[in-house]
Amino acid sequence: MARLGNMYGPDATFLGVPPAELDDPPSWAGTDVLIIGAPFDGGTSHRPGARFGPQAIRFTDYLPHDGSRPHLALGVDPLAELRIADAGDVEMPSGDTELSLRRLEEAVQRASEAGAIPVILGGDHTVTFPDATGVARHVGWGRLSLIHFDAHADTGDTQFGSLYGHGTPMRRLIESGAVRGDRFLQIGLRGYWPEPETLAWMAEQNMRSYEMTEVVTRGLDECLTEAFSIATDECDGVFLSVDVDVVDPGMAPGTGTPEPGGLTGRQLLDAVRRIAMELPLAGVDVVEVAPPYDHAEITAFLAGRVVLEALSGIAWRRRRAAADPARPARDPSSPLLEGRG
Repeated sequence: MARLGNMYGPDATFLGVPPAELDDPPSWAGTDVLIIGAPFDGGTSHRPGARFGPQAIRFTDYLPHDGSRPHLALGVDPLAELRIADAGDVEMPSGDTELSLRRLEEAVQRASEAGAIPVILGGDHTVTFPDATGVARHVGWGRLSLIHFDAHADTGDTQFGSLYGHGTPMRRLIESGAVRGDRFLQIGLRGYWPEPETLAWMAEQNMRSYEMTEVVTRGLDECLTEAFSIATDECDGVFLSVDVDVVDPGMAPGTGTPEPGGLTGRQLLDAVRRIAMELPLAGVDVVEVAPPYDHAEITAFLAGRVVLEALSGIAWRRRRAAADPARPARDPSSPLLEGRG
């Protein structure tokens, strides 16, 4: 099969990294990170448009797409230091949800088994079910923890009578056993859903949800520190899932289900960078960017920077490990911005 490239619109890779073809393993052999597009919004419950998210994340930048992005704070250039390839979009027809999700899971699993960290560009949050499942099939069933940034818990039993939708992927992951409920960390929840029955189910699974009220009261950094200790207990890898609606819609309007009162863009970027620096990331997805509702590409810029912060943290962690394998990923006594070298 020829490389699909960008399913909607002109073909381009993420910021100019080399293209790859999933069906041609030599084209991405030895990569550290494989970018995979998931242009699917058949699981939306309100406003569609996230199928155009991968295109927006790849295209939106004011700098040349030259495969280089030096990180000022960390002193790394992730696009140059990591071997990164972009496999284009998985063909995901919105009219066939199960086929779309199966194709995505297979693509993610192939990347993981080849030793690459899959970074998936969504797409609505339905795609996290196949994303994390594909990684868990390689890392180990029940040995993958999940850190989930979102305004919504996405733990519904069904959505409009279907098992698959952007309100159900986290329940499907726990029910399947791919991710343990007590190794599921949610950050940024707020608003007026889920209902008591779903909250009770979440409590039965021992899920840990840091609602915005707790984040504000305790501070995001303290909540993250606690979440990290849970995520690394009896697990061999961490999957990071970022729904852009975790950010206040004043800073990320281009999404399908906006909920006021979220994190700032700065908080999200700092958190993602810290996660990538300190935890053994095995997969990442960034979802729910819906360009039709964006203004001045605000949300697309933020999502692109989320990807870059994750890649920069991974590059910094690997450089540190190569220089001194015995040294912790981060020296707690040193400010983050002094963590060069």
